[in-house]
Amino acid sequence: MVKGWFVGDFEPSLYHTGDVEVAVKHYQAGDAEEWHYHKVATELTVVVSGEVEMAGKRFREGDIVVIEPGEGTAFRAITDAVNVVVKLPGASNDKYLQEDSHA
Repeated sequence: MVKGWFVGDFEPSLYHTGDVEVAVKHYQAGDAEEWHYHKVATELTVVVSGEVEMAGKRFREGDIVVIEPGEGTAFRAITDAVNVVVKLPGASNDKYLQEDSHA
């Protein structure tokens, strides 16, 4: 699987669907993902272990983060961390980076 994504409308996938995307993502302390937002999808993140920073706030094991369409976030692993990420709907080509923010 690519970057932990295993359900969605992409290859490889264990279950192909456009309804949802699901990933189990493993991070090492210091790993980061650049600021982005989705126009269509809601992104749900469950912190399974570790501590992360999203939307300028810190989250720990058991916390759930909801990023609504149009809301942006960057990501940084404060410690080694594992997250489960669910994107609904599984809208293809719905990730917009900082430089795309006026698109």
